[in-house]
Amino acid sequence: MPILKSAIKKMRKDAKRTKENRVFKEKIKSALKKAQKGIELKKAISLIDKGVKKNILKKNKASRLKSAISKAKKIKVKVEKVKRKT
Repeated sequence: MPILKSAIKKMRKDAKRTKENRVFKEKIKSALKKAQKGIELKKAISLIDKGVKKNILKKNKASRLKSAISKAKKIKVKVEKVKRKT
């Protein structure tokens, strides 16, 4: 346990930030699952960008996630076009 007053305060702040970050990551994960199904694509991309801004996600990871989302979107569009033709 920390003894200094500032260290005690830092411990409290760290615990609060960790909790907030965990909640935000869960939001991103659920949005990604919906985005893979083709629902709420814009919301998922927006959450990813906010995660980068808050330093919760790294830039490259965000880029990979957004790429995967857009790839899934393209596949879904192609499947829908094929279904319409048949």
